[in-house]
Amino acid sequence: MSSQPSEFRLLVTGGGTGGHTYPALTTLRALQARLAESGTAVSALWAGTADGLEARVTASEGIRFLPVATGKLRRSANPLGMLSASNMKDMARVPLGVAQARSIVAEFKPDVILSTGGYVAVPVGIAAGLVRRPLVVHEQTVRLGLANRLLAKRATRVAVSSPSTIELLPEAVRERAVVTGNPVRAEVLTGEPLKAVDALGLDSFDPDLPVLYVTGGAQGSVQINDLVAETLPWMLKRANVIHQCGPNNLKEMFERTATLPAELAARYRVLGFVGAELPDVLALADVVISRSGAGTIAELTALGKPAVLIPLASSAGNEQAHNARRLQDLGAAVALEGDLTFSDLRGALAGLLDDAGRRERMADAARKNGRPDAAERLVDLLLEVAGQRK
Repeated sequence: MSSQPSEFRLLVTGGGTGGHTYPALTTLRALQARLAESGTAVSALWAGTADGLEARVTASEGIRFLPVATGKLRRSANPLGMLSASNMKDMARVPLGVAQARSIVAEFKPDVILSTGGYVAVPVGIAAGLVRRPLVVHEQTVRLGLANRLLAKRATRVAVSSPSTIELLPEAVRERAVVTGNPVRAEVLTGEPLKAVDALGLDSFDPDLPVLYVTGGAQGSVQINDLVAETLPWMLKRANVIHQCGPNNLKEMFERTATLPAELAARYRVLGFVGAELPDVLALADVVISRSGAGTIAELTALGKPAVLIPLASSAGNEQAHNARRLQDLGAAVALEGDLTFSDLRGALAGLLDDAGRRERMADAARKNGRPDAAERLVDLLLEVAGQRK
């Protein structure tokens, strides 16, 4: 009779947004693949908010999920503004969340807890200390988010995505910090350019011109769409353009680009959403125009893609602007901020679309700062903290 394989128990917490949810999912999948080689099963449990993205993702991925009560702290420049009725109501939910999380941790008995941030991570992180289970906190952005700032002091180890984060940490936390990078979905790294040509019907593209991929995120960006629409005739004389504009903006973009001359229109493909083809589109792209969230930065640097970054001005802590400036300082991107006009975008693109040598130098700079093995590094850390042999 064959013996049952040993089991590794991982409790995941974090979510609310894709930036917190997908790095955790990617790390869990990497851990399962790693331990499967030695016949060790991973028993995974995700503690999150019932109405958060993490609840939907775990349901579709077949991962066990338990809800935890949590409250969102609404920030304000005025300290008195923090004392709002909404904040007070939500903060009153935290003790309930801690009690729920403590029960979950005590019953599940995880070998290690991985927290990737978001408000729900706080009660679970506190419970980790109460039940004496090791906690690894992972931060995706350069500056620690509010939840991770609260948990870093009590974490066993703090994994960060950028070396520049280390110097921003309190000295007591710094010695427990390690740079892993931000996990990138494995499929993003395996794109094939010719598959994008086939899937999107790009046979009318000019093979002698670079490919520019424009994206404003899943919902698109009105700001980016407006800039592209005004700059498009100029762009299409120098490049092929794939433009992911957002499902709600597709009709308007069709109308705004309907008068393009046939020769230029042949080099333009506008899409509401790019799904399974994304890895192939990224593989085909020579230059990317996008926002500068932590996940986007991780993907662009892992792939070595020169970029023009247009930060979302309303991002928490102005984090997207910090990300964009950092990549610009490294020579891997051009950052465009503030009230932009089509001439700003044209100026940023001119030296990129017309100069293959500059694109290659920027690609090298991006690649040098990318960490395509971030998920594996984070798995190493989880196993180390749990006292497992890698």
